Amino acid sequence: MLNHYSADLNCDMGESFGAFRIGNDEAILPFVSAANIACGFHAGDPTVMKKTVRLAMNRGVAIGAHPGLPDLQGFGRREMAISAEEAYDMVVYQIGALAAFVKAEGGRMQHVKPHGALYNMAAVNKGLATAIAEAVYRVDPGLILYGLSGSELILAGEALGLQVANEVFADRTYQQDGTLTSRRAANALITDHRLAIAQVIRMIKEGLVLSEQGTLVKIKADTVCIHGDGSSAAAFAKGIHAAFQEEGITLSLFNNKDFTANNSAE
Repeated sequence: MLNHYSADLNCDMGESFGAFRIGNDEAILPFVSAANIACGFHAGDPTVMKKTVRLAMNRGVAIGAHPGLPDLQGFGRREMAISAEEAYDMVVYQIGALAAFVKAEGGRMQHVKPHGALYNMAAVNKGLATAIAEAVYRVDPGLILYGLSGSELILAGEALGLQVANEVFADRTYQQDGTLTSRRAANALITDHRLAIAQVIRMIKEGLVLSEQGTLVKIKADTVCIHGDGSSAAAFAKGIHAAFQEEGITLSLFNNKDFTANNSAE
């Protein structure tokens, strides 16, 4: 019997400013199943949030909040010394902002995925991870929490009873402990699209990724992230979409069937 593979393909979007500066978003949307929309702290503004929500809804793409650290100049990629309480407050605030736009457009938000440094800090810091998971749960326990595969954020979400999606990255290199290589390192990004696509296929089909130390690391790939801020982002999204079709991988929204069965109403 042949194995059936499926994966969610998500992209960070709405990371621009002004009424008409949406960057690559419109060109990428046909090739992804989920959009993580910036909520104004690391990027984005109310007008961009509204327009990006509309674009995603018109394409039938699932919408998620993409809360980050309050660091516009650093694009949310610089670590900040924040407490668990501050992390909780930031995430509640940003989820609420995007949820209002989604509701105003007649839609429903599917997930939350922290951005940048906040995401990476929560991947290894149990206190921050728990605070973020609690923020998501208290706003809406039906939201899916996206986090780095096997990380503290995933564990914190599971502990609270949230549905979680283990996320892997197409264009990032990995360390042997399963964390992402720091963006400060020269080899953090995979710029060759062929290599990035091959890494994605292996993560989905084999559950493995080759670390920078040369070891194979076990990884779970419920959802795959691509970044929308590069000059060739749209071409990369199209290439991954085509590779999914060639490899027999179904592009589909993340849905944990076991979670749904265990948490359905009697």
